[in-house]
Amino acid sequence: MAVTFYDVNSPSGLKKLDDYLLTRSYITGYQASKDDLTVYGAIFKAPSAEYVNVSRWFNHIDALLRISGVSGEGCGVTVKGSAPITEEAIATPPVADTKASAAEEDDDDDVDLFGEETEEEKKAAEERAAAIKASGKKKESGKSSVLLDVKPWDDETDMKKLEEAVRSVQMEGLFWGASKLVPVGYGIKKLQIMLTIVDDLVSVDSLIEEQLTEEPINEFVQSCDIVAFNKI
Repeated sequence: MAVTFYDVNSPSGLKKLDDYLLTRSYITGYQASKDDLTVYGAIFKAPSAEYVNVSRWFNHIDALLRISGVSGEGCGVTVKGSAPITEEAIATPPVADTKASAAEEDDDDDVDLFGEETEEEKKAAEERAAAIKASGKKKESGKSSVLLDVKPWDDETDMKKLEEAVRSVQMEGLFWGASKLVPVGYGIKKLQIMLTIVDDLVSVDSLIEEQLTEEPINEFVQSCDIVAFNKI
């Protein structure tokens, strides 16, 4: 049975996650898996030491991503109530509003990084469906959620401009999501960013090879790696 977590950037959401991890090393199973990456990708910044179990787990997954990556399949997990980070908030991640956290859990407009569509995405999907029906084409079969590591050239790369360049890539079936900066070492940070794709319309490999690592974006981007790829 899939596990669901709500508002993991608020004190109440972190407390529930902390209680959940009290007797567990990973989100599901006995090894790091895509379920851990799903929750890790939804947390905007390293949890404070107040949440002992979450902090332990977060630092462990962060270390695995830097060293060897995570390949376990997992059992399925859903994170609800996490909003994308704005460009202004990249350097200073926002603190969750505890007064609004309870209401956000039931808010249908909350962004689900690994499944739930925003109103804009639903509207775009409806428009695509209408266009495909009109042209006699078959409706796209499914969607996938992807977590990308985008690495700069050096510590002098403007990470705000790097993210702006990445998000400037627009195409049918591509939806950019939440992002955060992750320290790599020697003052260098990489961008971790979520995206949702329509499988029949977007190839992640082509997106990386033909868009993200080509001019003019390669002025900021040295390389891109797929950290997690999950079917929705």
